[in-house]
Amino acid sequence: MKILDDLCEFIVDCEHKTAPIQEIGIPSIRTPNIGRGFLILDGVNLVSDVTYEAWTRRAEPTAGDLILAREAPVGNVAVVPDNLKCCLGQRTVLIRPKNTDVDSDYLCYLLLTPALQGDLLGKSGGATVHHLNLKDIRALPIPELPTVEIQKAKASIIKAYYDLIETNRRRITLLEESAKLLYREWIAGCDMTTHTRASWKRTKLESICDLIKDQADPGKVAPDTPYLSMEHMTSKSISLAEWETAGKVSSLKLHFKSGDVLFGRIRAYFHKVGIAQISGITSTDMLVVRAKTQDLLPLVALTMSSDEFVAHAVVTSNGTKMPRADWKVLKAWELLIPPPSEISEFAAKVLPIFRLLEVLSTQNRRLTEARDALLPKLMSGEIQV
Repeated sequence: MKILDDLCEFIVDCEHKTAPIQEIGIPSIRTPNIGRGFLILDGVNLVSDVTYEAWTRRAEPTAGDLILAREAPVGNVAVVPDNLKCCLGQRTVLIRPKNTDVDSDYLCYLLLTPALQGDLLGKSGGATVHHLNLKDIRALPIPELPTVEIQKAKASIIKAYYDLIETNRRRITLLEESAKLLYREWIAGCDMTTHTRASWKRTKLESICDLIKDQADPGKVAPDTPYLSMEHMTSKSISLAEWETAGKVSSLKLHFKSGDVLFGRIRAYFHKVGIAQISGITSTDMLVVRAKTQDLLPLVALTMSSDEFVAHAVVTSNGTKMPRADWKVLKAWELLIPPPSEISEFAAKVLPIFRLLEVLSTQNRRLTEARDALLPKLMSGEIQV
């Protein structure tokens, strides 16, 4: 048994201050950008060359290095890919394995096994937010490693799952963008004051959808019922493929059905809006909205997930510390509605995109489950290569 520090050239901390950001520049990897085995670069903060130089005085991240989240959440780790120039954001740690003895991908996946994740969480402290100290990261016990050749062979199996998931994720992103583009061209591109289509009419959001307030008592819900909250949602993505089960919740919730639009009303600036692909229960901090007809679902979902609608929800929210979007305000949002024949035409273009998004999201959920089940068995040697 060795400690992590023995396997690395160095383990260095980040700068303990917020880097100034700008619209273009070099990515700054913060804890929200570190997934479980991969970096999340959508919406990453960008910094100037001057800031990059200052923030890499201790070490400059290079391909094959690992970046570990010290908190929020503790223990997430990913490998720096080829051709990515980046610096560390707050609450992160840079780990450089000894290339002659350690495969970077293998070490990353080893750190993500339940045993080592448990060790990291156990070493974390903090009254409200768990965080890791650098000395505890360096002293983390690591089981004996196989040869580098075997490390690479095992890592390649797990990496294949990640690659498939990432391919699907990119397809999901492109499909969502195509749906949003169709919406912008069809609806949002119309000037509501000078629009000349006589058959179109101005109406309010509440005319095409309903707010669902069907309360759920967790004590009366089957424990395997899907439970979906804001933490399971990805910012600016309408695809919802992550959830837990109702057996873990205790407070009052809301029922939702497949095809409902879920809108995260608390801190709406997180921009968490999606289409449920299963039925289940959700937090009361979510607005559950149901289109009056299936043909209206694309219009409801793409309107409520648009930047303009979310911005409106933000500025009209109630509360200071925990602002909440107000449905009484949102339901009055005005939009232009074409006659039924044109709504059906639009739905015929967008609903197949929604169905493909559901297929890809389901594939990713199953791939993730298979990967997570395989990972500890492969790393422990229970499954040989």
